[in-house]
Amino acid sequence: MNDRLEKRGHWVAFFAALVMSLLVFLPFIIYNKGMFLYYGDFNVQQIPFYQHVHDAIRAGAFGWDPITDLGVNLLGSYSFYNLFSPFFWLTIPFPSSAIPYLMAPLLILKTACAAFTSYFYIARFVRDRYYAVLGSLLYAFSGFMTYNIFFNHFHEATLFFPLMLIGLEELLQNRRRGMFAAAVALCAVVNYWFFIGEVVFVILYFFVRTLTSEDCRFTWGRLLHTLLEGVLGVGLAAVVFVPSVLAILGNPRTGVDSLINGWGMWYYSNPQRYLAILHSLFFPPDLSSLPNFFMDHGAKWASLAAYLPMVGVCGVLAWCRGHRDSWLRRMLVLCGLMAVVPVLNAAFVLFNNSYYARWYYMPILLMCAVSAMAMEDEDTRWDSSLLTGLWIVAGIAVITGLTPKRSDGAWHFGLEGNAVKMWLSTALALAGLILAGVVLIHLRRRKDFKKVLAASLCAASVVYSIACVGGAVSTFHNNSWIVDKALAGRGNISLPSDGTFSRVDFYEGDENMGLYWEIPSIQAFHSIVPVSIMEFYPEIGVTRDVSSKPEADKFALRPLFSVRWLFVDEDANNQTPMPGYSLYNNQYGYNVYENQNYLPMGFSFDSYITQDQWEQLGEGARDNALLKGLLLDDKTIDKVSDLMKPIEDDVLFDDSDNSYKDDVKARKAEASSGSVFEHSGYTCKCNYSSDRVLFFSVPYDKGWSATVNGQTAEILQADVGFMAVRVPAGECTVRLQYHTPGLRAGLGLSLVSLALLAAWARFGGRLTGPAAPAAAPAGEAAPAQTPDAGLPQKDETEGGAPEQDGASGGPDKDPA
Repeated sequence: MNDRLEKRGHWVAFFAALVMSLLVFLPFIIYNKGMFLYYGDFNVQQIPFYQHVHDAIRAGAFGWDPITDLGVNLLGSYSFYNLFSPFFWLTIPFPSSAIPYLMAPLLILKTACAAFTSYFYIARFVRDRYYAVLGSLLYAFSGFMTYNIFFNHFHEATLFFPLMLIGLEELLQNRRRGMFAAAVALCAVVNYWFFIGEVVFVILYFFVRTLTSEDCRFTWGRLLHTLLEGVLGVGLAAVVFVPSVLAILGNPRTGVDSLINGWGMWYYSNPQRYLAILHSLFFPPDLSSLPNFFMDHGAKWASLAAYLPMVGVCGVLAWCRGHRDSWLRRMLVLCGLMAVVPVLNAAFVLFNNSYYARWYYMPILLMCAVSAMAMEDEDTRWDSSLLTGLWIVAGIAVITGLTPKRSDGAWHFGLEGNAVKMWLSTALALAGLILAGVVLIHLRRRKDFKKVLAASLCAASVVYSIACVGGAVSTFHNNSWIVDKALAGRGNISLPSDGTFSRVDFYEGDENMGLYWEIPSIQAFHSIVPVSIMEFYPEIGVTRDVSSKPEADKFALRPLFSVRWLFVDEDANNQTPMPGYSLYNNQYGYNVYENQNYLPMGFSFDSYITQDQWEQLGEGARDNALLKGLLLDDKTIDKVSDLMKPIEDDVLFDDSDNSYKDDVKARKAEASSGSVFEHSGYTCKCNYSSDRVLFFSVPYDKGWSATVNGQTAEILQADVGFMAVRVPAGECTVRLQYHTPGLRAGLGLSLVSLALLAAWARFGGRLTGPAAPAAAPAGEAAPAQTPDAGLPQKDETEGGAPEQDGASGGPDKDPA
């Protein structure tokens, strides 16, 4: 068995995780007749995002996407989610209708791949590969992975990250060139945002590793080689990385105002968060949107989950107690410090003041390696660490479940949100620790110990995972709308059209229904959209953080944005949320209304609004004002002052119903015709008696260019975040064309980096010299250079026991 594991341990890890994950998801797949339907972001983002991008790629639409929000850069907006995930690309051969049925198989495959990649890293730290398999299963079924089923695109970052550490270890220990650069490039391509946090972690890892371990001492050469490969890796990824970064530059969520500051840099204002961090190490994770143990610690959706199946963090405690001088222990202590100091925690998200623990998968990988070593080492003292774990679990449960509180004039016991779920989670945590104690302490000397340990760990992983997923599904069980409305309506919504571009609107409907139906909609739940959209909405008093949801009282936005159709749930009490709509028909549970004030894309103004006038307007009147005149800055006014005049104040400040109707009528009279979206751009025709300025409700972005009758035209920024083009008198064809900013420059940088990396891999050895031979066990000749050189070894000259099956390095030896 050990010989087979030496050669095939990674496949054992892969297929074990594959079967275990199948057991976790299969009941829910059967329940939903072939689909895995979850809750929250998984249902309203992950499924429609996969389906939408899948259809865009198959159609060859790589540039501008008119379906998402008011329009987005497809690469810039979806590279964070799924566009460059190899798992997403596995869906391309399948028809669009198959995508919802592929979500669970892809999750199962990702879980197996997480075990596969982590195995190769963990195998560097154990002598018996059996324990590398167990460590990889801990990683694949960690609380972080289970929690982030909700954000299933996070799994790509977790399963590829081990490759980065493997590449770094190979570069540091064996001078194997190119692996680290390739891993850096892969991680940067798969998810650029997680990559930023990974860079921070790898920098810390490098210095702790080289400054505090004996087998891999710091040298300036090692530092320069690591920097070189890191830079080349980013360069390789530039074709994706550059356009993605350009797409979020200027986003308010990444700006100066979002930086952590003040006393908030040094301590969490809510003390519950410290208990929540401790809880995450010993308990299965709470639901991302419904924290149960510590409801008020302000970390919904933060991925605060670090639980390892069965053992929790007890294996880490046990191993670290016997290896106080290890660099791994120092690294884990440093990660613990960073977790509890806000500014250090924020370093993984560019010092954003929003709390996130989405970097936890990185120390979790080290925790799994350490836990595997603790399981392997017969000298590990599990009793005290497991007892500590039991006391902590019991203490948190007692505090949360039995603390008295007075509310509504009566006394109650318990601070949790749901007592049943709280005690079930406690039971799972306690049962895991008790099972670990029985197996790791009392059954340690049995001949079949390893089999019993593996069976126990696999059973605990599957049971707790089913409990967590089942708790979420039972809490948010009403998913019939996905099948009956969202998926059923895709491609089947029947709306009359003359081919002119228009958008739809949903009144208090299910989120991202426009994406499900592949219909342009002004309602969108999507975090990464053009900066111009983020800048526009606050100007009119609409919050735009992770979604666009202009309220019904902003009804003047609808004609401005070329909204022709309004969908209102047939069961909604208010069927007339906005004026000017007439009932058309009923489709898929929605009453469909036609906007009588619809304006086609591309209409002109003869007046402009100055910045001073805009500031005088209240936020509640600004949407109406945008139908009266075109909001321009001073520089743009100079370019069109020969065509347009400043709007009169008495006209601007008139927000009566008659004024709204008159404004719409005036814009209709000055509208273009035949506006269509095709080939990553918009085309329309117009015929004016004099030169005009044509407005388009298309987000302003540097990737746009314009032509009028084939001649290059300047794009003007108007209404804060949109575009306008000056057109001459007479018949004109106006074309707006989009090219992804940074794509060509990124491609060039990637090609140059590839050439440099090839030269470095081929000739770098002449500059650095041959790789140093791996350290040999005492009394043996140095082995051939392998990826596993530097494994911990028993040293009989220092009191270590003779090598035995399942034995690991002595308690004072430094691993790897």
